Parts: sequence; structure tokens; C-alpha cells
Amino acid sequence: MADPPTTGMVHHVELWVPDLRRALVSWQWLLEVMGYTPFQEWPEGRSWRLGSAYIVLEQSPALTDGRHDRCRPGLNHLAFHIESQVLLDALVEQAPAHGWALLFPERHPYAGGAQHYAAYLEDADGFEVELVAGDF
Repeated sequence: MADPPTTGMVHHVELWVPDLRRALVSWQWLLEVMGYTPFQEWPEGRSWRLGSAYIVLEQSPALTDGRHDRCRPGLNHLAFHIESQVLLDALVEQAPAHGWALLFPERHPYAGGAQHYAAYLEDADGFEVELVAGDF
């Protein structure tokens, strides 16, 4: 059983996406391969849980723009621990088939610095994830 949540832990993250079906191609694969399990489902959204936290994708009718811009004020990226460099490399290899593009390929896997083994991926809607092997 997961440790009970403590003050300051993330409860959930909600991403508003312009096209839920398109987002599911990328996010469902990534979240489930990292160990998240389906949690909630409704016509405009889905969520996945890992431990006491969960991640939501929602195509809200209140959305005001069509594409996320990680370089504007607001969310730049979500970063996730990956248990090994081998698993990270496998995820990077599989990612394009699930709608993810590798950012900074000329510096991969050290785009974050010589001691930071990571992959930076972007989905079709401009959301970025950073997958980090090590740095625990």
C-alpha cells in the first residue's frame, strides 16, 4: 500500500487538452508504462493514479486556445522519475509511435547537463515531459 499523503505532496495535476482523443494516444501509453492505472473516466476526460496522486486529461468546454505553449507563462513541463537508463532509452525509442517527439536530439540524453540522464519529449499539443533516470 502507498504511503499516506503528507502536507505538500502533489494531489493531482490537471491538463486541459484541445483534443482528448489525440492526447490519449500519447498520455495513456506514457502514464500506463510508468505504472499509472486508470482512475476516472467521463466524456470529456480521463485520469490515472499512481500512489496518492493522479493526473487528469480534460477537453474542457471552457478551453480558450488550441495549443499549449510551454514557453509562455504557466506550465513548462512535467518531470517523471524513470527507474533506469535502460528503461528511459526504451521509452524514447517507443515514444514516436505514441505521438511524442524528442526535444533537443542533438544533446540527448544529456540535454539537462553532463550528470543529468534524461529525455525531453513533446506531444502533438505542445505539452512537454521530462523523463529522468537517476537524480533520486
